[in-house]
Amino acid sequence: MSLQEIENSSKIYLTPADVAPILRCDPQCIRVQAQKDPSRLGYPVIVIGTRVRIPRIPFLKYLGVL
Repeated sequence: MSLQEIENSSKIYLTPADVAPILRCDPQCIRVQAQKDPSRLGYPVIVIGTRVRIPRIPFLKYLGVL
């Protein structure tokens, strides 16, 4: 997804695949970091088993969009 698409989205949670293009990294790197030490990502994540969800509004605040 692009930043504009995320801003206009009504999704509550994003996936690593959604945010990876904006952060210019591999989605798997986000998943691994969320499992190991989510505080180092800089934005909140929810980890349920192997699933990683990223709250959309806090992620946009992290980027300085909101």
